[in-house]
Amino acid sequence: MNTNRISLRFAVITAIVASLALSRLLPHPFNFSPIAAMALFGGARYSSRYTAYLLPLAAVWISDLFLNYAFYGRFVPLYDGALFTYAAFAMIVWLGSVALKKFSAKNLLLTGLSASVIFFIVSNFGVWAFSGMYPFSSAGILACYAAAIPFFRNTLAGDLIYTFAVFYAFEYAQNRISLLKVPALKF
Repeated sequence: MNTNRISLRFAVITAIVASLALSRLLPHPFNFSPIAAMALFGGARYSSRYTAYLLPLAAVWISDLFLNYAFYGRFVPLYDGALFTYAAFAMIVWLGSVALKKFSAKNLLLTGLSASVIFFIVSNFGVWAFSGMYPFSSAGILACYAAAIPFFRNTLAGDLIYTFAVFYAFEYAQNRISLLKVPALKF
């Protein structure tokens, strides 16, 4: 196998992941971010499972450090409920690795929608469990999810727009630059 092909592909995928993480630092509407797209993309395009989880999750964590510094005025390694947020991203990486092996608009739409729902359910469960803002009751968890609904629209829009943009841009690049394609297996 050509190592130049692997190195260029890895470098381009990693540059895309890093760019998506850095874009979180730019002004944007609440919850309109590329992180679910980044997790789906990493899961679908990195050839190593270890790398598919490590690099997107590390990129989210590093960008979280800077965002938390901007918000709290100090570095916060892990905020309350962060483990639920990162667990949601790990699930989204897995979703990308399973559902996006075959590139199609339908697959992108379904996985983008699924990523939004996974993030909504898991991260808001973490808010309910660790923020202290809601009582530990069925009414408390329902109130937490109800309060998060207005943010879901931006999450959904960001996930779908960024997912389609990054996957179609990479697909376009692969069709133009043969070194970005995964070589066919020889039997």
